[in-house]
Amino acid sequence: MRFMVIVKANKDSEAGLMPSTELLTAMGKFNEELVNAGMMEAGEGLHPSSKGARVKYAGGQGSATRGPFPLTDDLVAGFWLIKANSLDEAIDWMKRAPFDGGAQIEIRQVFSAEDFGEALTPELREQEARLRAQAKK
Repeated sequence: MRFMVIVKANKDSEAGLMPSTELLTAMGKFNEELVNAGMMEAGEGLHPSSKGARVKYAGGQGSATRGPFPLTDDLVAGFWLIKANSLDEAIDWMKRAPFDGGAQIEIRQVFSAEDFGEALTPELREQEARLRAQAKK
């Protein structure tokens, strides 16, 4: 199973404050443990919402709003994409992440092709496989 681990934004991340050398070192060690365990597929920090945008869709049209956005629980400061055998395993690993000071993460399972059942036709499965292969190049 694959899981997206969403690191929630806080006032420091939204202010563009960079992590300390100590936190970067601890995070590097934690990421290395994830990689060595064969779990980590990706992981990145994100710039504050002031450097981003949201696109909202209505009537088949998209309209963009540039940040910054109010600090709420829906703002994201970073993410990991990991592989784990279960949600419990993902939770156990992420409890070890070197955060403090009220940091919060959210862990969500990523859909797999099997989750879509018959709606994902053989043609759509082939297209998905082809696009994933192209994206890796």
